[in-house]
Amino acid sequence: MSAGDSGKPADHVGGALEAAANKLGVRTSASRSIARMAEPHALTSRQLDERRLIHRDDSVRAQADAFREIRTRLLALGGDQNFVTMIAPVSPGSGGSFVARNLAAAFAFDEAKTALLIDCNPRHAAQHKALGTEPGPGLIDYLDHPAMGMEPIIHRTGIPRLRLIPSGKPRETSGEYFSSFRMRAAVDSLRCRYPDRYLFLDGPAVKGSPDARILSDLADFVVLVAGYGRDTPAAIAQAASIFDPNRFAGVVFDELP
Repeated sequence: MSAGDSGKPADHVGGALEAAANKLGVRTSASRSIARMAEPHALTSRQLDERRLIHRDDSVRAQADAFREIRTRLLALGGDQNFVTMIAPVSPGSGGSFVARNLAAAFAFDEAKTALLIDCNPRHAAQHKALGTEPGPGLIDYLDHPAMGMEPIIHRTGIPRLRLIPSGKPRETSGEYFSSFRMRAAVDSLRCRYPDRYLFLDGPAVKGSPDARILSDLADFVVLVAGYGRDTPAAIAQAASIFDPNRFAGVVFDELP
């Protein structure tokens, strides 16, 4: 047993109790967060099918299991901490937004976790329409007017434990927003507020714009989406090369309908 500066034995019992209390506090905070994300008007399986979203019925078991497998791999990379994942397609129309919302839904399947999907593609915003949420303020509106606070831009989705921040006001360019202090502070605040919350950034296409690379600086992991039979191996390799290898989690092939 080691001694401290005072010559007294280190209080291992006290340290253990303090650590246990801290863990209990984290669990309590997480439980309150999950309770607040109850969905009084949850979507039916048919409504989820219409929105091209996975659910627990056997009719979409193969698709749901595919997204659960991606979830499992990301959790293995992330360890015990929640994290931010950016999903970006190689080229427009490759299915990035589809993968982003279903990956977020897969995390929300876990009753001990919550998911926040953020539409970071103001030129081609898609998530508010795909999820059928009411029109309202979004990410760009908050970055332009931070005094409005976060609450007005976080929308229910009809899926328990899954919330959406839509893109908001359309913009032709978004790189200056993604590299701003306000954007970094917003992402950090959203992640740190609840330890059970996992963030998913639905990013712009890599091809034709630097915005996806700029946005990736805010993420712990990057998932690249390639349209099966649409994006060539050379295009996929080139797109992957722009990201930090320490953040790059892999490529998902989306079989476009």
